[in-house]
Amino acid sequence: MKILIPTKLDKAAAGVLTAAGYEVVQNDSDPIDVQVAAHPDAAGLIVRSEKVTSTIIDALPQLKCVIRAGAGYDNIDYVYARSRGIDVMNTPGANSNAVAEEVIAMILAAYRYVVPADTTTRAGEWNKKQYMGRELTRKTVGILGLGNIGRLLVKRLQGFECTVLGYDHFLSRQRALNIGATPAEMNEIFSTADIISIHVPGGPATRKLISHELINKMKDGAMLVNCSRYGVVDEDALRDAKTRGKNIIYCTDVHPKDTAAMQPSADVADILLPHLGANTKEANKLAAMRAASQMQGYFENGDTSCVINAEKPEGLNPAHLQLAAMLGKLCSKASGGKPIRKIECTFYNNLRSYRKWFTPWILQGAVPGAEQGLMPAAAEASMREHGIVYKAREPMDDKLYDDALTLDLFTEENGEQHKTSVRGIVIDGEPVVSRIDGFDHLYATLSGNTVVLRYQDRPGVIATIGQLLSQSGINIDNIVAPLNHDTGDTLAVIKTNTPVSEDLLLSISRAVAAKQSFTLSL
Repeated sequence: MKILIPTKLDKAAAGVLTAAGYEVVQNDSDPIDVQVAAHPDAAGLIVRSEKVTSTIIDALPQLKCVIRAGAGYDNIDYVYARSRGIDVMNTPGANSNAVAEEVIAMILAAYRYVVPADTTTRAGEWNKKQYMGRELTRKTVGILGLGNIGRLLVKRLQGFECTVLGYDHFLSRQRALNIGATPAEMNEIFSTADIISIHVPGGPATRKLISHELINKMKDGAMLVNCSRYGVVDEDALRDAKTRGKNIIYCTDVHPKDTAAMQPSADVADILLPHLGANTKEANKLAAMRAASQMQGYFENGDTSCVINAEKPEGLNPAHLQLAAMLGKLCSKASGGKPIRKIECTFYNNLRSYRKWFTPWILQGAVPGAEQGLMPAAAEASMREHGIVYKAREPMDDKLYDDALTLDLFTEENGEQHKTSVRGIVIDGEPVVSRIDGFDHLYATLSGNTVVLRYQDRPGVIATIGQLLSQSGINIDNIVAPLNHDTGDTLAVIKTNTPVSEDLLLSISRAVAAKQSFTLSL
């Protein structure tokens, strides 16, 4: 069986696979398309940043498995791979220590003017007075995201006797303390920290997370380090703050594309690196060893636990998986985005036999920025990593909801737990929410743009909502507004033809004295 490694990867992977009897071809000189054309009989493919497109996949008719030696896998067309029956894996965590150490290197380099001091000294200058530096020891460091990299960074900072503040939306206070970080909100971190290091996932949920408001809270001379994803920092806001004279040190190694070009961060960054986070011999070797181990386990033992583009089992309606993601997102929104501590799900009727396959969909719906396309075991591990206890419950014998799904999400705020409960079904092939907390018989589709408002029931409220939407040029496509007779509250679930802005939602909430309000776009 032939394994093709068309990338600069530690030779350890080839060594392990060759010793196990595989034919391994490794070449980091020729482009991937040239190598694929020369080895169309390859059954396995290990890559780093090379693009594995549909064209590459079609050129390998015997291909069964693609492994990305690293965490991200956006360079692989894993959806097309699935359509061809090809499994795609990654090796998350292999690069974590390398990135954590890079953060330390960037902080020290910026504080001690390592780059300009070296350049000017080589040019014959002697600017000792100009390069008066600062020490990392005993500084207050804020870490956004206490995943693998964030936790390792906490450990590395302990030798510098730093005060470490940690923000992780999904981690309990005690867990953060156990890691060695004092839990803090983002506003507190940006107001008090000398150094802020970002380790959050990319995507719409975190785009421009570091906003104009947060940047303006930073202390004079504070440092911002971005080794997560490009787009997490609003660099226009940072540029504006620097132009106005705010002294902020910005270090980054993330860019729109990993390619030679004039990078958009060049004029605003004090240290700019070509995405070197995972670029160490040790990380490369660890990723290589994991890739080899996974490839061997896949072909010899049928181990698919690391597959990220899992195929649903036969007989399971894809609409039910979409329902699980929808209910997860609905619960997260209804809970106000508070840190999730526990998720419990009940599967009724035929869904009971497929329940493990719902875990990835519940994860990606309930947890913003969570990895998509995980296998069930990997999704459960991700839940644990986020500090979430997940349980798939057996239904009560006396409750018959056809092929229904109930999702209970438990959040924590100021030491108090809150529960949000939703139930859904599939009607005519479309996911439908049938209950939100105590409001039953909703049967509302949530695709498109939805506004949810809870208020004390009284005449004229719906008219007020409709009038305010109309004044903004927004039409109501559908509305469901059941009454909870026990509480006297009504829950209005309103579908609109265009999204409702946060400002308009706030105006409507005030006008009807809403007890709860949020928007949802699916």
